[in-house]
Amino acid sequence: MAHELYTRTNQKIYFAGLSLEALGKAQEGRAINSQALLQAERESALFHLYGALLGLCHEIAGFYRLPQANSPRAEDLLTPEVLKTVQIPEMAELIELAGQSETWLARLLSAYRSLYLPPSAPKKPKGDVTQPLIVAVNLDDEPEVELTREELESWRQQLKGLAIRFREGLSEC
Repeated sequence: MAHELYTRTNQKIYFAGLSLEALGKAQEGRAINSQALLQAERESALFHLYGALLGLCHEIAGFYRLPQANSPRAEDLLTPEVLKTVQIPEMAELIELAGQSETWLARLLSAYRSLYLPPSAPKKPKGDVTQPLIVAVNLDDEPEVELTREELESWRQQLKGLAIRFREGLSEC
C-alpha cells in the first residue's frame, strides 16, 4: 500500500463495504449465532466508517498542514478551534455536519461513541403500589434503535461522496 493519506480512507471505505456485505449475508442466514454475527458485522462496519472519516480528516489536515494532522480521533479535528488559524472549507463542512445532531455524520459519531459505553439495562417505569393504573415514565431517554444495514450503507456512500468531492477541490490548489 502506498503511503499516501488517501489510501487509508479508501481502505476503510472498502472494509466498511465488506462488513456490510457480511452483515447482509448474516441477515439472510439462519446460523445458530446469527444475533452475534449481526452485532459483530454492524460494529465492524461502524468501526471502519469511523476510520474512513478519520482518514478523510487526516487527508484534509495533511493537505493544509494543520498541527492536528496526526490526531488519533476525528473529534479532535472536527472542532471550531481547528478553523481559527486557517479557514478550510472542507473542514468547515465536516464540522458543520458533525455539529448538527440530525445529520448522518453526527449520528455516525454518536453511534461510534456508543460502542465504548458499558451495556445498561433498559429503564423500567417506577410503580406506585397505591395507584397501580398510573405509571411514571421518563420521557428524556429514547429507546436505543439498532443501526440498519441500509443506514450504514447510506453513511458509507455519503462519506465516499465527500471524499471524492473534497479530493477534487484539494487537487485544484
